[in-house]
Amino acid sequence: MKKELLFCIFLVLFLSACLYEPEPYLDTAVPQQEVQTSAFGKIYPVNTGKQICNPSISNDTINYPASILWLNFSGTLVLKDPPADFSLNKVVQHDRLTVSDTAGRVQWFVMRDSIGVQCQFQDPEWSTHPDFVIALAGFDSKGKANCLDMDYGIIGVRLADKKAFWFYDSAIPEEGFPHLWVKPGVVPDPLSSDSLVQFFGTREVQIVFVDQDNDIAWVNYAKSADLVKLKKPQDRAVWKVDSPLISADGKWVVYNLMDNAYTWEAYIQELSAHSVPVKIPLEPGMLSAPAQPHWWSFEGRVFVLWAEFPSGQTMLNKADFLNSSVQDGSVGRTAMREVLLTSGGVPSDMAIEWVGAVREVAKVPMTGGRSPDGFFMATGTNYGYLLSLP
Repeated sequence: MKKELLFCIFLVLFLSACLYEPEPYLDTAVPQQEVQTSAFGKIYPVNTGKQICNPSISNDTINYPASILWLNFSGTLVLKDPPADFSLNKVVQHDRLTVSDTAGRVQWFVMRDSIGVQCQFQDPEWSTHPDFVIALAGFDSKGKANCLDMDYGIIGVRLADKKAFWFYDSAIPEEGFPHLWVKPGVVPDPLSSDSLVQFFGTREVQIVFVDQDNDIAWVNYAKSADLVKLKKPQDRAVWKVDSPLISADGKWVVYNLMDNAYTWEAYIQELSAHSVPVKIPLEPGMLSAPAQPHWWSFEGRVFVLWAEFPSGQTMLNKADFLNSSVQDGSVGRTAMREVLLTSGGVPSDMAIEWVGAVREVAKVPMTGGRSPDGFFMATGTNYGYLLSLP
C-alpha cells in the first residue's frame, strides 16, 4: 500500500512539473528528421523529439543565435557534442537550464546544484536584456532530500559567468512564471556596494510574477522593493494568470487569463497600481483567443505575437511539426499584430491602439517567442522546435 501511495505522489508531481500538465512522451525507435522544410520556413526539432517544456527564444542574437532556452525531463537527452560536464544519461527532471541551437548543440547550460538550487528549476524565461535569464528555484520546504514538499524562490542568472541573484528565496508558487526587465545596455558593476547594481549594473530592474493569490505581482527596484499587485478584470477574479511578460520599454505587460485548459483570454496592461487590463480582441479569422502572447519589437515598431489553437484544443503542442500533414494550420498557427502604446494613465482607447490586421506568421503554433532579428521562433511542450523563417 505504501509503495502504491508513493507511486501516486510521484506521478502527480511529474505531471505538474511543466506548463499545462503535458502527458509523458513515449520514445520510439523511429529516427527523427533533423530538419523539415515547410512553406513557412525550416523546422528544427529540439532534443530530437524528446519532451521539453517552458521554451523561450534566445534574446541574444550575437552569442546565442538561432537558439532556445528550455527545461528537460528525466531520462536521456539527445543533443550533439555536449560539454564534458553536461550529462546525457540518467538525467534528473528539471536539473538544468539549457540553451541549444538548430543543430542540436548545447550553447550554454547551468546545473541546479552549481547555483544553490536544491530540487529543480521551473518556468525559465529569457529576460528583456540579452545577458540575463530568470527562473524559479525549487527546494523542499521541510528540508528533506526527496523534494515532495516543494517551495520556490526566484533567481536571475547571468549568462556570462552563471552567477545567480536571488530576488526571493521562498513563498513563490510553482506556476509563478517570473519575467525580468533590465535597463538596456548596462553591465555589472562589481565595485558597487549595492548587490543589485553589482549583479545587473543598474537599479533599473523590474520583475513580474504570479503570486500565491493568483495576481500579477510587480516590483520596480528603481523605486523600491515593494510589491505592487496589478488589477484583474472584475469578472475574471478567479481566472488563473499565465506567463506575464514585460515589454521592451519596461512599461507594459502582456499575459493570458485562463478559466480552464480550454478557455483563455489575452490582455495588455500598463505597469501601474491603478491600470486596468485591456483584452486583446478576437478578430474574425482567428482560431482562438491569443495564447502565450509575447512582445516583439522590430525597427521601432511594437508587435504582440501569439499562438492560436482550434476549438477544443489546449495550449499544448501534441503534434509532430516534422509531419507535413500538420503544416497546414490544422493544429494551430502563429500570428501577430502591430500595436501603438501610450503610457501615463491616458484613456484605454488611446493607450492601446491596434495597427492593421492580424497577420499570420506560420501555420503551426509557436509559444516561445520570436528572436530580436525576426528570423527564428521557438516552441515546446510537449515537443520542442525552432522555426527558421524565410
